[in-house]
Amino acid sequence: MELQAARRIAHDLQAKEHRTLKVDLRTFGHSALTDKIEVPKDRAAAEMTQGIPVTYVPARNTIFLSFALAYAEVVKAGDIFIGVNALDYSGYPDCRPEFIEAFERLANLATKAGVEGTVKLKIHAPLLHMGKSQIVLKAAELGVNLGLTHSCYDPDPDGRACGRCDSCVLRHKGFEEARIVDLAR
Repeated sequence: MELQAARRIAHDLQAKEHRTLKVDLRTFGHSALTDKIEVPKDRAAAEMTQGIPVTYVPARNTIFLSFALAYAEVVKAGDIFIGVNALDYSGYPDCRPEFIEAFERLANLATKAGVEGTVKLKIHAPLLHMGKSQIVLKAAELGVNLGLTHSCYDPDPDGRACGRCDSCVLRHKGFEEARIVDLAR
């Protein structure tokens, strides 16, 4: 579902290029999103802030950023963007400012471009310190069609959101607080 949503969004935004890589994190498992582990549902907001949930995918954002870093170096780009959020999130360690800062340091130490100083690599996380309602409002301001997006951790076979997992609950709360109708529902 996420890949389909990414294609729809890239097309809608008239992206110059949209690439996908086959990376199957089910090989490692150990997450409700990549293994046969039940996705938590109907959790209270207080529960969502306690510890790292079973929906955490080990090193997922590190893996994503590593691929983006390799591609950025190939095309001589200095800017890499990631949509992590440290406020209304589920406690994932790779969504924190410390992680983003550390990865940026790594990027400049672990690449030819960084070592030779031909490109100063910068990791941008524009949503990092925004609440979900702020993200919804910013997207509306920028004309982003959030109806094309997908957030659910446990969609039905037709891709419809469950409405009960942490991601759905946080998304609903964000749209409600922003007073904007979620057209993806």
